[in-house]
Amino acid sequence: MTDDLQSWIGRTRRVADEMATPLVRRMAALTDRSDVALDRGAVVPNHWLTMLFDDAQPQSQLGPDGHPSKGDFLPPVPLPRRMLGGRRLTYHAPVHVGDALERETAIAAITPKVGRSGAMIFVMLRHTITGPNGLLAVEEQDVAYLEAKRNAPAPPEKPAETPTAEWRDAWRPDPVVLFRFSALAFNGHRIHYDADYARDGEGYPALVVNGSVSTLFLFEALLRRNPGRQIASYEARTMQPVFCDRPAFLCADAPGADGARNLWVEKDDGAMAIRIKTRLT
Repeated sequence: MTDDLQSWIGRTRRVADEMATPLVRRMAALTDRSDVALDRGAVVPNHWLTMLFDDAQPQSQLGPDGHPSKGDFLPPVPLPRRMLGGRRLTYHAPVHVGDALERETAIAAITPKVGRSGAMIFVMLRHTITGPNGLLAVEEQDVAYLEAKRNAPAPPEKPAETPTAEWRDAWRPDPVVLFRFSALAFNGHRIHYDADYARDGEGYPALVVNGSVSTLFLFEALLRRNPGRQIASYEARTMQPVFCDRPAFLCADAPGADGARNLWVEKDDGAMAIRIKTRLT
């Protein structure tokens, strides 16, 4: 099924963007941050780069799920559903308000797998982000393509071992948070704002919380406890969806001897939904 897709490996695309003042102001509002300066040249939290470099494809080129149609830059994977399975990101320099930025994306690998819910294909994207003074960040994303929904639920997954939490904040993401982030990032994926489509089109019980939203709020909770610090690097893995208007917890353990620590979103049934290993500057 993937032999014809291998020829897509190595394809690249460049997108220009700007860390514009209105975007920084809106992200500060979304995260309840009053300590982020909006003056041109002011340092912006590194992890806010995730709101930039949207696809911005013409409306006529979107698929039924609200994503750009496959077969343009993304390979024509013959599976209908998609989600972000994981990401690894290292920041090399700070970003500032007003910086003109560029991201080069390369298709690094295409890998078929069989998961709990059937056939899957992972497309690894490697992003290289540069600014006025050179390299800013390098990121790898694992985009998972899944089979259409089934009537029978997937067999249960063995629960991940949950670390001992140093802190645990109650969190209940609501539709307004999901909408505002999707609007800010120009993310058209309907599972994050169209409840009827999420339920009837992809079989979810409610709106799905964007993995970038979970990551954003985990980092914000960590940085509130570490003022003046920045995220230096992180590895994230999505294990199961977080759903809108359901109680959850933002958690972290104590840093290890190497300075790394684990962050995770814990659902109300105790299951770990997303796990991040991160370091601070």
